Amino acid sequence: MRVEGRDAARRESRRPISWKNGLVASTVAIASSVLLAGCIDLPSLSRPDIPEGIPPGAGVPQPYIDINAPGRTATKMHDWAVPISESTGIPIISLQAYGNAAEIQRQQHPECGIAWTTLAGIAGVESKHGRYRGSEVADNGDVSPPIRGAKLDGTRGNMEIRDTDGGELDGDPTHDRAMGPFQFIPETWKRYGVDANGDGVPDPDNIDDAALSAARYLCVSAGNDMTNPEGWEKAVRTYNNSMAYVLDVRDHANAYSINVRF
Repeated sequence: MRVEGRDAARRESRRPISWKNGLVASTVAIASSVLLAGCIDLPSLSRPDIPEGIPPGAGVPQPYIDINAPGRTATKMHDWAVPISESTGIPIISLQAYGNAAEIQRQQHPECGIAWTTLAGIAGVESKHGRYRGSEVADNGDVSPPIRGAKLDGTRGNMEIRDTDGGELDGDPTHDRAMGPFQFIPETWKRYGVDANGDGVPDPDNIDDAALSAARYLCVSAGNDMTNPEGWEKAVRTYNNSMAYVLDVRDHANAYSINVRF
């Protein structure tokens, strides 16, 4: 799974101040009001506090869809995804993938209780929702150029995993590399990878396939119960055994649960 941490970029936006020409008296009045602003309490313009609970909040519930319909069932999440995308900055196609995966798990394995926000939290940390280093997510969920992690050769604090797939999946014939928007290593993908966009081919570089595969992996790792703190943390630690990683995913997921950018 994820083998190399990535920090999510945070940007602070500023509103330009609009000035109008006027009399000197007007200018003085404006200047005075600016000075007075430092002496009185003004309404806070900061975003709401991000919750710190585990498991993270479930966010806006994804709608029921026919998960057995032909083609890319994630498209049925479009109307649900649009307003969330506007609030969180997550691409619509990526959100569709998370909602689709969570709904498939809800219908097939309701005992797991995985929320789309957890999937979004992991993908946000792992690949910026498929946009790491300029990659883009196509309408069918394909991420290009393909996202590849560092060579797992035991350097830079990474574990050493010698090649397990002949370079077929990750393009490296000597050591394995993490692949795609959810950063699967080849061995894990071979075990959990599934098709979710309806083309019949499980592809770690397709965000639909990767999101559903990640949901399956997390549910199994949690003992099929991600509704309690122990199960959720166990699952995320199995994905990447680091408390810093667990907290990073938690913070991303909780921000998305209240429709806030992270």
